[in-house]
Amino acid sequence: MRHSLKIAAFFSTLLLAAPAFAQEVVAEAVPDSGDTAWILTASALVLMMTLPGLALFYGGLVRTKNFLSVLIQCGAIAAVSSVIWIVAGYSLAFSASDGTVIGNLQNIMFSNMFAMRDGQTIGELVFGLFQMTFAIITPALIVGAWVERARFGWVVAFSALWSLLVYVPVARWVWGNGFLANQGVIDFAGGIVVHTTAGVSALVVALMLGKRIGFPRTLMLPHSPALTVAGAGLLWVGWFGFNGGSALAASDDGAATAIIVTHLAASVAALVWMLIEKIKVGKATAVGFATGAIAGLATITPASGSVGPLGAIILGVLAGLVCFYAVHLVKGKLQIDDSLDVFAVHGVGGIMGSILLAVLVSPTFGGNGYAEGMAMGSQLWAQIKGVGIVGVYSAVVTLIIGYMVSMVIPMRVSEDQERDGLDISSHGERAWDMD
Repeated sequence: MRHSLKIAAFFSTLLLAAPAFAQEVVAEAVPDSGDTAWILTASALVLMMTLPGLALFYGGLVRTKNFLSVLIQCGAIAAVSSVIWIVAGYSLAFSASDGTVIGNLQNIMFSNMFAMRDGQTIGELVFGLFQMTFAIITPALIVGAWVERARFGWVVAFSALWSLLVYVPVARWVWGNGFLANQGVIDFAGGIVVHTTAGVSALVVALMLGKRIGFPRTLMLPHSPALTVAGAGLLWVGWFGFNGGSALAASDDGAATAIIVTHLAASVAALVWMLIEKIKVGKATAVGFATGAIAGLATITPASGSVGPLGAIILGVLAGLVCFYAVHLVKGKLQIDDSLDVFAVHGVGGIMGSILLAVLVSPTFGGNGYAEGMAMGSQLWAQIKGVGIVGVYSAVVTLIIGYMVSMVIPMRVSEDQERDGLDISSHGERAWDMD
């Protein structure tokens, strides 16, 4: 009888303790509501960067007869990239497998994604949504290389294949615990994954397509600097979600710091760009202000989780200087019709920020310091190697995809269509009522 009472008391104790244990387990499995709310907001901000930010920024820079075509291309790329990402792209980039080059299909159609990823405080579905917005804007950046002359069908087909064959593998290598991440490559928010891939690919596409009719003799002025500045403003605000959201938590030492250095670098780069214009041509322009800001934003992106304000100022100054002269080198001296300076601004900026963060992450410059086992030299080598591998891969695969698609759909519209403008010749509409 005495033993029976002891056994009964033991099980009673277990039953009383069970709810507490259950609460502990549930508490560990529940995503943090504050972090979740921030990443959902950041996802909306990054989507806004493409629709309508990038569309307006690029659209204002083209001639009136091609404005609608830019908006439609950005929208179509956003749509096709979203479908590819949900169906298979996310799984290939981020599935929890041992593949360091490509993942598997365990998360096909966003399946099996209701648990939190290791080391995160948000659900995997939220993480997949946030990453989708990056997969959208990256191929959309390349639009600036082919505006006013690329065939719409080719644009959509190329962008779909590029998303799957360039963006997805590189995202795996750097952000999905792939081989570059394992070698210590740092890319907080996309200097390599986004800006290097898009910038290098844009240069290749511009060379493949050839120059617009009249380039460089004919002056092809932006039809609406006002829309370009408005688009740049939307991009600037959206970049707070781009870089701040990449902390994957609503925190001072993550999101807030990334946003502060992002804003600082953009501000400095815009001021430097306008100063150079004032010195060289006598006037600071609205387009120069907008382009300088975007150059600063692209340059700080890979380093926004690693550097402090001093590092942001240095990167901002260099973004204004280097990207300004890169534009004149590509279009002026080399006469490559990368129409809206995708390589000179996004490519050069992203590459420069990705490499220089190896120096600026040092506590000497107010950075976060190096990971265990890394020093300035080893980090610099890792960054150079990461940029080099991704740059070469992007160029080669872009070349292959471009020619493969052109065997089915011609890359370029006819001369008559180009002279008429793509708004009418490709879409049968006008952006503005000219009556």
